[in-house]
Amino acid sequence: MDLEHGSKKPPAAPAAAAPTRNKLLQLRDRLVAVQPVVLRAAAALAAVVAAVVMALNTQSYTAVVAIVGTRPLTQTFTAEFRDTPAFVYFVIANAIAGAYNLVVLIIRRLTLRRRTASLVVHMLDMVIMALLATGAATAASMAELGKNGNLHARWNPICDRFGSFCSRGGIAIVSSFIGVALMLALNLLSAAANAHRPNMAGQ
Repeated sequence: MDLEHGSKKPPAAPAAAAPTRNKLLQLRDRLVAVQPVVLRAAAALAAVVAAVVMALNTQSYTAVVAIVGTRPLTQTFTAEFRDTPAFVYFVIANAIAGAYNLVVLIIRRLTLRRRTASLVVHMLDMVIMALLATGAATAASMAELGKNGNLHARWNPICDRFGSFCSRGGIAIVSSFIGVALMLALNLLSAAANAHRPNMAGQ
């Protein structure tokens, strides 16, 4: 028999599958490491787009206010983000969020080496997420008021006259909310990473 003569060889399938499994694990680890970078870059882009679109958002509207004889008197009204404190806060919040994420991307290697620095970045991420969320929510409430008005306060809607201004403002608000969602995902990943990171002495 083959067993008696020692001619039977052990199966080589597990040994051959080991390198493939190691490569898959390495690929997974690389993807996991890249996720925070992609999320932070996307959040920075969303915040910068929201700030720039809102800051450059302006529209003029000319209306007839009176008629003297046969000559109409017109007046030009201009809508800008500076006219509403909520939109000013929105632009500032998104500008801060975009600049912060860009700075963190630049110094990312320094923050990955030490647990303390990583925890500080995680806490700042939560602050920036709250800043973005409040700015987007405040701007959204004013946008809703501009679109539908308020019958009880007798505030008329303005989007029927400043349609482009409202449309561009809506794009900026949506972009900001996307940034909020990305910052939330980034915070969840950061919390999970810090929970599994060993607490070594001297870090």
